[in-house]
Amino acid sequence: MSTQPDVEIYIKDADAQQVHTWLQQQFDQCSPWQQRGNISRCSCDGIEAIWYPKAVGSWHSLLFDSPNTPWANDQACALAAFDALGVEIRCAPGGWHEQQGEADAERWLKINAHGCQEFTWRT
Repeated sequence: MSTQPDVEIYIKDADAQQVHTWLQQQFDQCSPWQQRGNISRCSCDGIEAIWYPKAVGSWHSLLFDSPNTPWANDQACALAAFDALGVEIRCAPGGWHEQQGEADAERWLKINAHGCQEFTWRT
């Protein structure tokens, strides 16, 4: 169960079908993607997963709109996604709220073949 109200990661070099295959490995039941406009949604064990292609430049967003995910936080989800997909994943280092200001909004983690590193991502 997540310690955050939702879990979100950013994926560059994977498509929705590759991500859906990973989701099917993470959850007991995962419905097919339902596309509405540019956005695709599916239900994984009752948790809504939302795929936003090219949400930030060429980076796709995968959002789980629930605190009841298999991952404790964004970073745990990002590590699992990297292990399965083998592509760079980015996520916030922890929950972020607008009250924290813009400087913290630019703090991100990137997970890739070099490990997990904090960096500044000016989206």
